[in-house]
Amino acid sequence: MFALILTGKKRRLTLTVLLLLLSFLPASQVWANPRYASIVMDANTGEVLHESSADASRYPASLTKMMTLYMLFEALERGKMTLNTRMPVSAHAASMPQTNIGLRTGETLSVRDAIPALIVRSANDAAAVVAEALGNTESNFGNMMTQKARQLGMTATTFRNASGLPNTAQKTTARDMARLSSRLMKDFPQYYHYFSTPSFHYKGKTYNSHNRMVRNTQGVDGLKTGFIRASGFNVATSAKRNNRRVIAVVMGGNSAAARDQHMVQLLDRSFNQAASKPGNRNQHAERIIAKAPIPVAKPSVALARTNSPDPAAILRGEKPTSSNHSASVASYVTPASFTPASSTTRVNQNIPLSHHDSWAVQIGSYYEQERARAQAQAATRWVAGKVSVVEVEISNRRMYRARLVGFQKKQAHTVCQNLSRQGMDCLVVRAQG
Repeated sequence: MFALILTGKKRRLTLTVLLLLLSFLPASQVWANPRYASIVMDANTGEVLHESSADASRYPASLTKMMTLYMLFEALERGKMTLNTRMPVSAHAASMPQTNIGLRTGETLSVRDAIPALIVRSANDAAAVVAEALGNTESNFGNMMTQKARQLGMTATTFRNASGLPNTAQKTTARDMARLSSRLMKDFPQYYHYFSTPSFHYKGKTYNSHNRMVRNTQGVDGLKTGFIRASGFNVATSAKRNNRRVIAVVMGGNSAAARDQHMVQLLDRSFNQAASKPGNRNQHAERIIAKAPIPVAKPSVALARTNSPDPAAILRGEKPTSSNHSASVASYVTPASFTPASSTTRVNQNIPLSHHDSWAVQIGSYYEQERARAQAQAATRWVAGKVSVVEVEISNRRMYRARLVGFQKKQAHTVCQNLSRQGMDCLVVRAQG
């Protein structure tokens, strides 16, 4: 009460200071939360639309599993595993605490089941199984994850386990988690749909997703939630509205509901901000998320082998001249929400094109039809176009060309330029053949 003995201006100044200090006591959770951090970035341009403590060190919690999935997707792409590969469950993996899917020592877990177990259930035992399958031990896998983080430009992130269970040395930032979210989408578009999976069935049980943002928030189509006591409630989100996509991360929420509500506010504000500046980037507020150039991950393009024609000619859509190579035998279009691989539905039809809109943007050529379709579909997150998969036979090997079709020549070049800015290789080709 020392302020009461002061007089005049000094007393008024002291009382003002005390009132300001009181406003920052725990009664005001928003300002007093030391775990909070957030960032929102435009997925197309990299412009940061909002950030708060984005470079402050935080615990990732189960956002860690996004890197575990990145490593698993990479193993699939490199042919080290398939979706049917079965991974052994060790005593270490079986001992992982909740949340889990009740794996037991001596069992095996397929990659096909591990992916939704990590995303939907956020299963710690499944994370340990993947870690040991790829790194022999979870500790070694943590080192591998950290090395991969450095390659992706995540300079402030260190991993010690595959699940995000408490470890004081396992740290990250909101900016690094946004960077990882972006790379998951761009490097593995054919697997991104898993992040919007609403439920997962395993051994007679149904597990519902922790990520209510996907179900309840306009435009949100994926990524991950996380929580440990030290971190608070975290979420990484990607959303698309009116052909604009943003990636956002909120860390340190006091509850799942408060975290989600805050994320909705950030998304709404960011989309409104982007919409109010069409093509006009605020140079003063702009801050690109990557402080150093991020290496561009190129789609895996399956090319013909020893007796194949020039690979560049194949990608340009030119018909092989050798008698060993037959021309295109079929083409078909899938709608914007493409049919999953498990479905037998297929639209077998030629695409009616006029003389002026007979140009296509070719994303790549692949040995697997479903992968070609997924790669073309992934491109529609950033550009508009009809998805086409063209089947060809080269060196007695069936291949599938992923394309977006229905463009005039100038449109096709613009589309390809936009995709290139997103790290996707492409070529402009004639749609026929």
